[in-house]
Amino acid sequence: MIGKKRNDIDVKKAVNDKSTRFRFFRQHPWILYPIGSLAFVILFAMITIFILSRNLPTLTQLERAGDPLLVSRIYSVDGKILKELFREKRIIVPIDRMPESLIQATIATEDRKFWRHWGVDIVRFSKIAVQNLLNMRIVGGASTITQQLARKVYLNPKKTVIRKLREQLTSLQIERTYSKSEILEMYLNRMPLGRGTHGVQAAARAYFGKNVEDLDIHESAFIVGLLQLPYGYSPDRYPDRALRRRNVVLYSMQDCDFIERAEYDSLKQLPLGVIDRGETGRTIAPYFCEYVTRELEKKYGLQLWTEGYSIYTTLDTRIQACADSAVRSFIPQLEKEIQDEMMQKMSFTQWFDPPLETDEEIQAFLSDSALVDSMFQTKATVQAALVSMDPSNGHVLAFIGGRDFKKWKYNRAVQMSRQPGSAFKPIAYTAAIDNGWPTTTELLNQPVVIIMPDGTRWSPDNYDGTTGGPTTFREALRRSLNMVTARLIQEVIPAQKVVDYAKYFGITTKINPFDGVALGQDVVIPLELVSAYSVFANRGIRVEPIAVLRVEDKDGNILEEAVPRQREVVSEETAYIMVDLLSTAIDRGTGQSARWQYNFYRPAGGKTGTTNDFRNAWFIGFTPQIVAGVWVGFDDERIALGDRRSGARTALPVWAPFMQMAHDTLQLPWAEFPVPSGIVRSKICSETKKIATESCPEIWEEVFFRDLAPTDTCEVHQRPSRRRRNRVIF
Repeated sequence: MIGKKRNDIDVKKAVNDKSTRFRFFRQHPWILYPIGSLAFVILFAMITIFILSRNLPTLTQLERAGDPLLVSRIYSVDGKILKELFREKRIIVPIDRMPESLIQATIATEDRKFWRHWGVDIVRFSKIAVQNLLNMRIVGGASTITQQLARKVYLNPKKTVIRKLREQLTSLQIERTYSKSEILEMYLNRMPLGRGTHGVQAAARAYFGKNVEDLDIHESAFIVGLLQLPYGYSPDRYPDRALRRRNVVLYSMQDCDFIERAEYDSLKQLPLGVIDRGETGRTIAPYFCEYVTRELEKKYGLQLWTEGYSIYTTLDTRIQACADSAVRSFIPQLEKEIQDEMMQKMSFTQWFDPPLETDEEIQAFLSDSALVDSMFQTKATVQAALVSMDPSNGHVLAFIGGRDFKKWKYNRAVQMSRQPGSAFKPIAYTAAIDNGWPTTTELLNQPVVIIMPDGTRWSPDNYDGTTGGPTTFREALRRSLNMVTARLIQEVIPAQKVVDYAKYFGITTKINPFDGVALGQDVVIPLELVSAYSVFANRGIRVEPIAVLRVEDKDGNILEEAVPRQREVVSEETAYIMVDLLSTAIDRGTGQSARWQYNFYRPAGGKTGTTNDFRNAWFIGFTPQIVAGVWVGFDDERIALGDRRSGARTALPVWAPFMQMAHDTLQLPWAEFPVPSGIVRSKICSETKKIATESCPEIWEEVFFRDLAPTDTCEVHQRPSRRRRNRVIF
């Protein structure tokens, strides 16, 4: 009983004690509300942080923060940067390369407590939060440098509470992962700074044409000023704003004692000193760079624009400058002449749909000068393409795909297919020579009928309007005689054989096996036709055109390296005979103005090309060191260059000066075409085509395969002629 009573007393005491413990809350129940609210807030915050943290970047992702999108560069063979490829124009530099003034300007302007806080500036954040609350809208931000980096690297810029919380949490994680110097380095290498640049090195190059370590104090201040709003402080759009913003940064630097007051007063008086945008980012050989980029995109896709590849090409900027100069020196003058003729003849009326017919319609058009200028700029712009190669290895040395890449992206050097006209003839004559027909083979220079692929009949005329008797291969090529060349297909070499040789020479477009095939009625691509002519200069060997020598990744590892692909197309002897024939075309034939008008006297061969109604003009030619081709015409093939504007008058005036400048620029030695051991030269009688005697009135020197050279002596001219002295033609 006594034990039971004691237990009752203990229980009663415990109840009384508990009752006493909660008596305060019973007497003051209102205090439970803030405690409960605080507990709820803490719990809610913990849950929110847990949820938001689930999708934050992992440490692995953070490690990749130092590996941003990089700039790939296309280099010329002489070490110049031709073009930069980027989604974000960024050049990574270590922080120890950045000038102290740049770092000071950044700290003074963007985050003065950067070295002391741990990712979030609580005091600054609290002040801005109160301001935003009082104004019921976002009137300012409190982002530290770390928060800005977090937002740029991992998050979107949309202003929401959730994004802000995630930004702060990410900042804490960044601060735990990286040192302050590493964070600042990533920040200054990543932030957008206008003109398509990201990072201070790219910005220094874009705005001042110098490396970041060479920036002066006021230049550093300008670049840091762009961090807040690159577009709003763009010197290209708002130079006054840009100047004021730079001076604000300078003032901040002075306020933080990074510079003296007198220095600030002096620096704020300086002009921006930003170079013109046109002086930066200029692409050398833009059509070539576009060609290279398209080819590499097939292999590397978007990585080409983000992984910092180094692309080493074959193009030589010195030779490219010669090509640009040759085109600029002639084509604008040609264009003006053609446009003047069009105005005089009113031949532009065909461009309208329906065409202008009445005098009233024509006069109404002519009275509107703006409409006239627009029409001529869009329709009557004479275009040109030029490709130059090293025949020995296929390296593309110079490349022009049009007059102005900014206006016309169409790359005529590789995307255009046009009729080559007589520039195709050498392939047909090669087929005949290679199959044993000597250069002395004669065909009638008389009218001939050709059956076209569509069944129609066509009788080609010679360019000079003449006819004649039996004519040799050399004479036919020298004068570019269409009638003789048409008979070549009908009487000497089958059309299908010419088509086969065209494929051997690297022509990929469709060539139809019909009687007019040798006259260049089917289309070809300029680059391929130039490559075909390289066979002659390279002793019968064709090397595939090469534009890219090597591709390296950002660490210098070689991803690919060009291996020359070559094959024998014709024998060395055949190639030499064709060189000799085509040399005659330049020395005494349709291309002879290269000699007497443009003073290009190096050993060379070449051929003009002109299509019906003078719609396409070509000249393709070569020396032992360089092969080059020029096309001139209009994008609208219905428009003709004008009466008698042949390849000799419109393409050769670009080709010859270019070749002269290119050889002189590279200081190439004078080089003859080597004579193969299987070739002999013989003096023959022009009449009998047999070995000439002293009595033959006209003697030619001709080249032959050694085993096909004539062995019989002319029997017609056995005694000296009393009527005329003999004449030797070489």
